[in-house]
Amino acid sequence: MNTGCVYLIGAGCGPADLITLRGMERLRRCDAVVYDDLIDPRLLELVPEGAERLYMGKRQGRHSASQSDISAKLVALAREGKGVARLKGGDPFVFGRGGEEILALQAAGIPYEEIPGVSSAIAIPALVGIPVTHRGASQSLHIVTGHTAHTPDALPSQLDKLAVLEGTLVFLMGLSQLPQLAARLLAAGKDPDTPAAVISGGNAPHPATVRGTLADIADLAREVQPPAVIVVGQVAGMDLSSTLSGPLDGVRVGITGTEAVAGRLEEALTGLGASVTLAERSLLLELEPDLEFSVLADGAPHWLVFTSANGVRLFFRRLREQGLDLRRLHACKFAVIGAATGEALAQHGIRADLCPAQYTSRGLGLALREMAKPEEDIFLLRSLKGSPVLPALLHERGLTVHEIPLYDLQSDPEIARQTAHALPSLDYLTFSSASGVDLFFRQYGALPSRARCVCIGEVTAQALLDRGGPSPLVPADTSVQGMVQSILADCQSPR
Repeated sequence: MNTGCVYLIGAGCGPADLITLRGMERLRRCDAVVYDDLIDPRLLELVPEGAERLYMGKRQGRHSASQSDISAKLVALAREGKGVARLKGGDPFVFGRGGEEILALQAAGIPYEEIPGVSSAIAIPALVGIPVTHRGASQSLHIVTGHTAHTPDALPSQLDKLAVLEGTLVFLMGLSQLPQLAARLLAAGKDPDTPAAVISGGNAPHPATVRGTLADIADLAREVQPPAVIVVGQVAGMDLSSTLSGPLDGVRVGITGTEAVAGRLEEALTGLGASVTLAERSLLLELEPDLEFSVLADGAPHWLVFTSANGVRLFFRRLREQGLDLRRLHACKFAVIGAATGEALAQHGIRADLCPAQYTSRGLGLALREMAKPEEDIFLLRSLKGSPVLPALLHERGLTVHEIPLYDLQSDPEIARQTAHALPSLDYLTFSSASGVDLFFRQYGALPSRARCVCIGEVTAQALLDRGGPSPLVPADTSVQGMVQSILADCQSPR
């Protein structure tokens, strides 16, 4: 077996789009990914479906994999012939132990590549408007560990010498040592009025920014939780934060559902300035359909009905696998639940014969039973958890309906592990399907107390109410854009 390779990828700090293009490309072609804490879970959506995913985070005060275990796992995966993406927050070589992992790979003869990322030492201060260097304020930058096991007080041995420098001091992993750190700097002669800041940001569980002086920063930052970056120097008193704003600036929205829908919703919301958290991700489990697809090509008139873009994609994949020529479906008519599903169908060169004015299961059922003839069999090609409303409406008219589940949905447990801490701070929580409501409750058991729920349509809203949830926002336009407009309108309405 040929030996694989390892890519040490710096994921940057914060949103997924801070990763480099090269890092993104390596993720998209890996066979396995080994990742840390503080990784934006949306980065894992770049990983191929069949790739192995291993969480091996390292966090203070919590059971985690040892560095030797992580290095051994990288070697083992590469020896299986896999291309391994080692995904690390920030930059692998800035207190990221990337060097230790590469030494282990070198010793084992494993090919590797290091792909730099945006370090937290620079990015976290920058995100709150603190430049780590600035002409006239700081001409040097010193990035220092805030905690070491090699000194009696667990503080850096050169701290007294650093105290007399005029540049910027950035301490990583030092929040628990902040009182002692500040005291040592003051004792070494650092001016008590020197500006200081403590920032917990990026993908940290409890974002916070505290500004003060070296004399009072330890008291002011007592409630800040790790991980955090400590900045000491004149630049800590500056505020160069972004002045670009959108109508949803400061609004925190949790999104749920499959990648196809959640991705479009995230793009629309972030474009308006919202802070978006992937609260639940629904994974597709492809099912073996109880149907020989050649039956659809018997020349008889049939209706092929799709209620999602996923159903369209899986249907045409099955056709290809079975070698069925699309021209043999010439007698079939196609119905879709809405515009997005219609667009997915159009990508295969087929225009829908029916798309209801109301993009719901009820709207589709009412429209279809007016158009379908008794001799035309109807094939519902959709999720196993599809709404019962659609087939019920068709059966009422005596139409022949075949329910063909193409896929099922399950919640990704890794998303819950990474984002559960953010749920209590959400302002809105979106649901794009009734199955998404069900999966969310299975994963978390309850809704976050302060979040206003937004449901894509009445069926989804009813699923939420059936679970004991509060009355949600429901857009008149049953679409992703309708959900966005509902949030906008609610934010702008008087409280």
